[in-house]
Amino acid sequence: MRDLLSDEALMQQFCAGNKQAFELLYARHEKPLYLYVRRVLGQSLAAHADDIFQDTWMKLVDTATTWQARENASFKTWLFTLAHHRAIDVMRKNGREISVDEGWLDDDSESPWQQWPASAAEQPEQQAFWRKAGQQLLDCLEGLPALQRAAFLLHHEDGLSLEEMTEILSAEFETVKSRLRYALSKLRACMGAYLHPMIEKDLP
Repeated sequence: MRDLLSDEALMQQFCAGNKQAFELLYARHEKPLYLYVRRVLGQSLAAHADDIFQDTWMKLVDTATTWQARENASFKTWLFTLAHHRAIDVMRKNGREISVDEGWLDDDSESPWQQWPASAAEQPEQQAFWRKAGQQLLDCLEGLPALQRAAFLLHHEDGLSLEEMTEILSAEFETVKSRLRYALSKLRACMGAYLHPMIEKDLP
């Protein structure tokens, strides 16, 4: 029955000494947390992903005696906040400029992504297109400033709301919203430059 409990309830049980509760929390969040850390670091710092991931869980264990559920913050938000701050620290220590670079925005309402096939499952011959497009999206993410990349990943990969992201990114609501808009605009442009020739080459 514990697998039906909320993250917060499991964390409270872990704080009370229940090791199985920690194992369930770890199983729930292991993959999405690691993917976030890995992708927000980018390829150049990927070697640090394991350490940051482990440090985050160790921090959770260390705070077990003092952790308290907060009314306006979920366990997932708190966990990702720990990982995000650790990742930013690693970037800075390795000489990465943590800037937002919000000087450009393409407000074209017609996204090139609208030209993607509706479903790869319905059209098996297009699976190669989707695999290549997925890799291109990862390459486009690499080109984003770290904080814009973080905003995109938290919102579109991990399903967090803008309100939750304000805590993780330690930024005001409008700042987070702006970072996400800039990230989406740049990704549209990057993917659009790729999709046009791919569509002409691979689609009937």
